[in-house]
Amino acid sequence: MNTPPWRIVFIGTPSFALPALKSLLEAPDKLVGVVTQPDRKKGRGRKAVISPVKELALQHGLNPLQPEQAKEESFRNALKDLQPDLIVVAAYGQILPKSVLDIPRYGAVNVHASLLPKYRGAAPISWAILKGEKVTGVTTMAMDEGMDTGDILLQSEVTIAEEDTCQTLHDRLASLGARLLIETLDKMKKGHIQPLPQDPSKATYAPALKKEDGHIDWKKEAGEIDRQVRAFNPWPGAFTRLDDRLLRIYRGAVRERPVTGKTGTVVWVGSDFIEVEAGRDAYVIKEVQLEGRRIMSIREFLPGHLIPVGAVFH
Repeated sequence: MNTPPWRIVFIGTPSFALPALKSLLEAPDKLVGVVTQPDRKKGRGRKAVISPVKELALQHGLNPLQPEQAKEESFRNALKDLQPDLIVVAAYGQILPKSVLDIPRYGAVNVHASLLPKYRGAAPISWAILKGEKVTGVTTMAMDEGMDTGDILLQSEVTIAEEDTCQTLHDRLASLGARLLIETLDKMKKGHIQPLPQDPSKATYAPALKKEDGHIDWKKEAGEIDRQVRAFNPWPGAFTRLDDRLLRIYRGAVRERPVTGKTGTVVWVGSDFIEVEAGRDAYVIKEVQLEGRRIMSIREFLPGHLIPVGAVFH
């Protein structure tokens, strides 16, 4: 027996949500509405910028709802008018109240970029890299009022490669999340999913990143610094200072070598790298960006910027 198409409302904001939204646009269910964060003013000109989800929705003739707060009565009423069978959420940026979650017949499904209960919160991809995880993945869960605390529906794993940045891992997880979402919806309709409660004793957290978190402490091991650089690429960028210059680092590698205790000191400069002593081993810088300039390889950067052996990053 075929299940009638569900009326679905999609809620999401950044680029991570796009593959999931695209999959719903192509699915047999009826996408009756899209919700995203309000337009935000950005840059020096303070120009209003629309979210990636809004941009895609408009391309498909869907005018999204953009409440400042999901608890607004006007938003709840607009959502009720859409008569959804299900809400699908991917990286929205707000916690949905019970009054919203109770609207659809079959509740709400969230696509989260970690293997819950690990890395609940806003930045699970970056934190998985920062903590040196070898494996991460995507979870679909039945939403409740908590922050990523709902019952697990399905999970799928991916390996974190040694060269993965937040961006490369983000892209793989976003695509995986879209596929897992469609599988989840199919199994929900057939009654083939047994929701699994999370074990709160195993929960870890992934709070939003702040720009200042990107400051490199050269007393750390080079391996930790490498994970920080990869986890903060592309945003907000790991950074260090040389004199009064702020230098963001986007790519590098660990080089084993004995240390002298002079952490942050440039110990070797090649044609395409700058080697800096860390608390253990050295970190080899390969790609950088000065404030207000484009990202450059060290081969491009060095001819216009003298950085001698013995210079100290701080």
